Amino acid sequence: MISIIIPAFNEEESIAQTIKDVHSTLKILKIPDYEVLVVNDGSIDKTKQEAEKSNATVISNPQNSGYGFSLKKGIEKAKYETIIITDADGTYPFNEVPNLYKEFSKGFDMVVGQRTGENFRESLMKSSLRSLLKFVVEFAAGKRIPDINSGMRIFKKKTIKEYFPQLCETFSFTTSATLAYMMNGKFVSFIPIGYKKRKGKSKVNLFKDSFRTILYILQSVSYYNPLKIFILFAATCIILSFIGFMASLFFGLTSGFYLGIGGLLVSLIIISIGLLADILKQILNK
Repeated sequence: MISIIIPAFNEEESIAQTIKDVHSTLKILKIPDYEVLVVNDGSIDKTKQEAEKSNATVISNPQNSGYGFSLKKGIEKAKYETIIITDADGTYPFNEVPNLYKEFSKGFDMVVGQRTGENFRESLMKSSLRSLLKFVVEFAAGKRIPDINSGMRIFKKKTIKEYFPQLCETFSFTTSATLAYMMNGKFVSFIPIGYKKRKGKSKVNLFKDSFRTILYILQSVSYYNPLKIFILFAATCIILSFIGFMASLFFGLTSGFYLGIGGLLVSLIIISIGLLADILKQILNK
């Protein structure tokens, strides 16, 4: 028994085919009971009508409320414990879900479709931002994470609801879910999948959504493992301190020496605060 949740905002061009792919794949899997929930996030086109004609249950938000908000709403409304999420734009190949489902059956808490292929190639700017996010998330989790924000994944309703208060209600929902699971010792597996060219216009605002995601990651790391975020800031101060000392040594800059001393002192203060924050978190979690 499975609930498939598809958040959709102005996806009239692709939603019908996406739902058709879901139905055909689940017939191959021989899943006797399943539901397809489309969360219509305030669309002003014919997304709702197309979804209903394709034998999906439609839940509508009165206005555009965000990707994460829509997924949370769909998860709350889902009848079944096993949840599969995918996007409405046709980029995720639902026919590869059997591979994810097989992996999930081994006892993993979450299985993520790791995007690959030529359609997943990105511009230099987008690739650089994603690499930065990936570095921070992997540093925080202490584990390699091949795809931090893939929109195709399988998990249990009961487990993910434990983290609802910490999960983002915007584009960063999947990133926050990855962080929540991996920083709390959950078993997460990544299975390579193809990635198709999307139909229609992307709803992602590169700079706005990336900035929000970076802020969310910093907040999450502060919540789950505060010491690590302080180590990151302290390391930045130490690097600046080193640059200051080098400037003083090679160029005779007195200001460089003071920058070096100041950087070291600030890094020590930051580490001390981080240790106190970590101790406080452990006390509060008891």
